[in-house]
Amino acid sequence: MNVQKSNIKLVVAGLLLGILMSAMDNTIVATAMYTIVEDLGGFNQIVWVTSAYMVAVMAGTPIFGKLSDMYGRKRFFIFGLVVFLAGSMLCGMAQNMTQLIMFRAIQGIGGGALMPIAFTIVFDLFPPEKRGKMTGLLGAVFGTSSILGPMLGAFITDSIGWEWVFYVNVPIGIISFILIVTSYRETLSHAKQKIDWTGAITLVGAIICLMFALELGGQEYGGTVYAWDSPQILGLFAGFLVLLIVFLYTETKAAEPIISFKMFQKRLFASSNVIALCYGAGFIVATVYIPIFVSGVYGGSATNSGLILMPMMIGSVFGSQLGGILTTKTTFRNIMTISAICFIAGIFSLSTLSPETSRTMLTLFMILTGFGVGFSFSVLSMASIHNFDARQRGAATSTNSFLRSLGMTVGITIFGIIQRNVFTDKLAAGMTGGNMPSGVSFDTDAAMSSDVLDKMPPAIREHAINSLADSISQAFLWALVPAVLAFIFVLMMGNERVVVKPKAPKQTAN
Repeated sequence: MNVQKSNIKLVVAGLLLGILMSAMDNTIVATAMYTIVEDLGGFNQIVWVTSAYMVAVMAGTPIFGKLSDMYGRKRFFIFGLVVFLAGSMLCGMAQNMTQLIMFRAIQGIGGGALMPIAFTIVFDLFPPEKRGKMTGLLGAVFGTSSILGPMLGAFITDSIGWEWVFYVNVPIGIISFILIVTSYRETLSHAKQKIDWTGAITLVGAIICLMFALELGGQEYGGTVYAWDSPQILGLFAGFLVLLIVFLYTETKAAEPIISFKMFQKRLFASSNVIALCYGAGFIVATVYIPIFVSGVYGGSATNSGLILMPMMIGSVFGSQLGGILTTKTTFRNIMTISAICFIAGIFSLSTLSPETSRTMLTLFMILTGFGVGFSFSVLSMASIHNFDARQRGAATSTNSFLRSLGMTVGITIFGIIQRNVFTDKLAAGMTGGNMPSGVSFDTDAAMSSDVLDKMPPAIREHAINSLADSISQAFLWALVPAVLAFIFVLMMGNERVVVKPKAPKQTAN
């Protein structure tokens, strides 16, 4: 796909702003989440604020990737911007947790177009010798957004209100919109392909059934207890299994499948995408639960949690830049081996968190985790698209983004359930009715409210804090499973690397 008469610097600036906005969203929301729960309630629904966004991202990513191959990158990147901004404004107006979850899903539809198409445009614009540096830049912006997100989210939450963590997307998105519309030019000759709507619908349906089954199982919602062996939960698991089988069958027959099994025949592509899935599952736990740990265990304002999340994001920026630079110097496997070792060490360190953990140690744990995961932002996107031509780049990039989002979605759902159940059980186990003030009920929502905790006897307050810390450390302990799996698949990546053609020697006059 050739690009004609584009102002490359302005196009890159527009892409970077789009990535900044969409990537910043998760961290800025994570920082404000403690305050949002205090205001809107619904702690049991907290994972859905992130999961709804991720499910929508997954639904849109492969479809937009395919559409961009068919009809061009520009129009769908712009569409993603517009939908994302609309969802952001709606999130700021949410009156309860259910509304917030619904509006986050709208944001996710837009987000599903932004990240994969931005990376694909970079591959269209730049030759191989420059892609490593540019992809590292995009990954660094992804990490930078994670630094700016906590800082900005913390400041806005404390100074103005949590609603404005969503409204802040609007000016950034408008500037990105203007730059892309006015500066990006591409040819109108694209490969005409069919969209595998059956595959898209069955895959997203299967994931939704699985997530609802895991989320509702053993819980009480609306006065109804959904036991694990209840018809509703068994029906959801059955729906997941049926839709998954239909999806797998459909993908073997579709002319242009959403996820092409033929692409997975390439060793580097297959291993890179599985690694992205595993990294997504592990890293989302740190993004969501470290701010909650800081606010709920250490105490203090959103600014406190925002600032303490910075080291992890600084580490990710450095890792992303270093990874992009190293792609022209050594193999993808060598780079990701360093990444995986650091990532495992970081997640393991976070699994030891307790109220006694010093902030200095937490800072070191986060730097290590961020550095490890930072490589994946640049290296895995390059590895997944390696050896594919322009007609397949959108599909290849979107598949990588899709599987990372799938890992994040399933990860936050499963590990969120683990955290919630451990928190609930430990909280209930240590409560004695005689120590509770009369007329005060105490549950997970109350334990997350600083106003309620301040009214509790010291022993009850200490027990609530310990229960929260233990539940979060347990979630990190289980997050070691995808981290270790990622390392195993790193070893399977092979010896491929970016090959830069030597420049032709200059001709000298005789």
